[in-house]
Amino acid sequence: MKFSKGVQDGLPIGLGYFAVSFSFGIAGSKLLSWPLVTFISMTNLTSAGQFAGLQIMADAAGTFIEMAIATFFINLRYSLMAISLSQKVAPSFGTGKRLLLATGITDEIYALAVSQAEPVTARYFAGLMVLPYIGWSSGTLCGAVCGEILPAVVTNALGVALYGMFVAIVVPQMKAHRPTLIAVLIAIACSCAFRYVPALSGVTVGFAIIICALIASLLGAAFFPVKDDDDSTDDQNVAQPSGAQPAGECGQSKESA
Repeated sequence: MKFSKGVQDGLPIGLGYFAVSFSFGIAGSKLLSWPLVTFISMTNLTSAGQFAGLQIMADAAGTFIEMAIATFFINLRYSLMAISLSQKVAPSFGTGKRLLLATGITDEIYALAVSQAEPVTARYFAGLMVLPYIGWSSGTLCGAVCGEILPAVVTNALGVALYGMFVAIVVPQMKAHRPTLIAVLIAIACSCAFRYVPALSGVTVGFAIIICALIASLLGAAFFPVKDDDDSTDDQNVAQPSGAQPAGECGQSKESA
């Protein structure tokens, strides 16, 4: 798989990342200068983790430990994607290349890479992440610069787009998957508790994000566990007597008789 094919496949992702990171740049410009905001996006490629970091920065009581723990749990899914993608890469995709290019794993890049019919090569994956990286970094730069020169009423309006992005990501999953809906509602209830319950109002934003995410994910995993395909197949085999034929085969036998 060629580098040029990766660049071609990554073009739509790069354009989308530019629009999303523009909103992040505007939000970040309210707290930091444009070089620092741009540097964050150049060294991180995770919208949710960066947004959580901004929230903790905005809270005067936020600490580096809270930021590290919050971003760790938020970005933990990328480790699972990397493990899954490691089964898809070509033999020439060595450990050194994996460690270097793993920084480019995002939801969209992973989805494109894992859907390829051929084994993913290091050249293809490098090409795939080039334009998304450029789009994310340049979008943040433009948003941060505009956030410093545009009127406050305009930047506040554009900053809402970042929240809209998260709503657009979550709502379709909530509508299609009931366990996801319940997990989101649990997280919302916990977040409201930390906001309005006096006994919990002293908890900083960083730890509130961590606790809400852990409670929602743990309860979701406990009440809605995901069964492996192998387990469901074994259950069907056990439930069916050893001498019995599948329904389809019985039907065919009757027709042939």
